[in-house]
Amino acid sequence: MSSNNRILAVVRIRGDVGVRREIRDTLKMLRLHRVHHAVLVPDVPSYRGMLQKAKDYITWGEIDSETLSILLERRGRLEGGKRLTNEFLKENTRFNSVRELADKILKGEAKISDVPKLKPVFRLHPPKGGYKRGTKRPYNDGGELGYRGAAINELIRRMA
Repeated sequence: MSSNNRILAVVRIRGDVGVRREIRDTLKMLRLHRVHHAVLVPDVPSYRGMLQKAKDYITWGEIDSETLSILLERRGRLEGGKRLTNEFLKENTRFNSVRELADKILKGEAKISDVPKLKPVFRLHPPKGGYKRGTKRPYNDGGELGYRGAAINELIRRMA
């Protein structure tokens, strides 16, 4: 991982219709197969390039510990569609709680793949209250797409 150990949350906002093949492939590599799916990626140049390429279909930013634990608790799924619980973590991993897992992931001491059977994609609801701005314009330009920094936390909380 990079020296700064930052983790980015990436959410797909727009669908597949009319998407160029290379961008569609990039979204596949990010595991963002459907609208309102989210993934966590390390903040490294190779992922930055992928995010930049798919910027017209996704939004991303730095996730905080509080939001990550909400995301893992409410939307973390194990194989078979079971929820991620503190009990499961205690029995099957070195983590005692979802909160501890979230903190370790953000510090770079753990990865999603350290939890057996945990799916790497989070299936979210559409945001409560809808998208506040257009889904066809960049965040800096009054829309929802592209890099949004810490504002990703508010969006994920509305979707979790």
